[in-house]
Amino acid sequence: MKVSTVEEMRALDRKAISDYGIKDELLMENAGLAVSRIILDHVETPEAQFAVICGSGNNGGDGLVIARQLHSRGSLVRVVLAGDPARFTGAAAVNYTICTQLGLPVDRIESAEMFDDIILSADVIVDALLGTGLTKEVSGVYAEIIEQINSSGLPVVSVDIPSGVNGNTGQIMGTAVEADITVTLGLPKLGNLLYPGFAAGGALFVSHLSFPPELTDSEEIRTAVNVPSGLPDRSEFGHKGTFGDVLFIAGAPSYLGAPYFAAMSFLKAGGGYSRLAAPAAVVQTLGAGGSEIVFMPQQATKSGAIAASSAPALLAQAGACDLTVIGPGLSRDPDIPKLIGALLPDIERPVLVDGDGLTAVCGMREVVKRRSGGTIMTPHPGEMARLAGMPIGDVLSDPVDILRRTAGSWNAVIVLKGAHSLIGLPDGRVFINLSGNSGMASAGSGDVLAGTIAAMYGLGLPVEKAVQVGVFIHGLAGDLAAEEKGEDGLTARDIMEMLPEAVLLYRSEYDDLFADYYGVIESV
Repeated sequence: MKVSTVEEMRALDRKAISDYGIKDELLMENAGLAVSRIILDHVETPEAQFAVICGSGNNGGDGLVIARQLHSRGSLVRVVLAGDPARFTGAAAVNYTICTQLGLPVDRIESAEMFDDIILSADVIVDALLGTGLTKEVSGVYAEIIEQINSSGLPVVSVDIPSGVNGNTGQIMGTAVEADITVTLGLPKLGNLLYPGFAAGGALFVSHLSFPPELTDSEEIRTAVNVPSGLPDRSEFGHKGTFGDVLFIAGAPSYLGAPYFAAMSFLKAGGGYSRLAAPAAVVQTLGAGGSEIVFMPQQATKSGAIAASSAPALLAQAGACDLTVIGPGLSRDPDIPKLIGALLPDIERPVLVDGDGLTAVCGMREVVKRRSGGTIMTPHPGEMARLAGMPIGDVLSDPVDILRRTAGSWNAVIVLKGAHSLIGLPDGRVFINLSGNSGMASAGSGDVLAGTIAAMYGLGLPVEKAVQVGVFIHGLAGDLAAEEKGEDGLTARDIMEMLPEAVLLYRSEYDDLFADYYGVIESV
């Protein structure tokens, strides 16, 4: 499913009206029908009294239609206007007139105190206050109303997006409604799926509003939910080389977990041959826990990191492997940028750069950009800020756009790790991943991700598909681990140990997995 920006959604509205003759009154009517249907199907409503809280824009107009629809089904409805009805225009103005002619109770509130009695008499709140176009922090009466909604303890249904959430970034603009259900209109907006907005929305439904598929599936909309392809069948007569031969260049005396989790997760996710090039001094320790890994001891610097003089031998080995993973736990020894700078230009096959490798390549954009074999980068927000050359706050405030531009400028597939990780492709497409949970925010989880992506490539997927499937399966393994152990105290090892079960589930229940296991977006 595509995911739009606020501006893209407005463009779809204009096209629906101008190119297909779908009038704005009909679009608003469809919106109100969809929301009222969800309310009646999913909210306990026997003899419920509804308070429909409307702003003075089109979101408020949708609320007026909802009020009419609920009223027509015999529900008790009270319309609450938090703005001047004279500001309604177009379809919203038409629906305001209809509501008044129907004799629906309409209260205009100009202070939060006026809202107290309304909440006391309500059983369900419909939030049609602000909508997706919010660009400044909520303040004054609107902020007080939102706080009263949140403290009411009543079921809340938000129209399009919880009031107070930025439609493009998911950021909370001062304060935001905490909804139980959100019915988003046309397409999900970025703010519906990006945290913290996603957490404020509750169960998410989407109505296409009778838009034709050529609009909702338009190639001009470059962001979508990550619903990756299935996995190739495993060859019944394959050998370890059939399922991927991957070189991991990783590790230092102070970072023993990162190389182990990356190289071992490759095997746990279905990879065949895992080679780990690490400083000679740490190989024996790593070997005690990872005897299935093939070790390649390397010369070390005084600090114990892999020496740049190892580059020729590593380059030869990378040429014989399907993919090379560079960076987990390499440390920030001065030799590391020299080592990576000697390797990246001449490795002709795909490379995945993670961890300390990302810090090392920050000044090598042109080198990475010219690579022909395919490059994958897996930064957390701090590393992403360094790659993009901007403060981390800028990355967090507009992650999709920053990722889109950075993936293009580096000519790399970039995974911006976090809650609902983002996958950016060099051609400008971005995918929002919905698997995973907060328990995965622990040391080593990213190393497990690197190994999982490598395994998907080893199983036969092309680079872009391997990343999409790997990110999803990594999150799925984390969800399975959390289901068994809870999110508190979840470790990278817990995630890694669930990889075989996650891959099995992905293979055996692929057709139902996205609809059932991650059915957070239900179409109306």
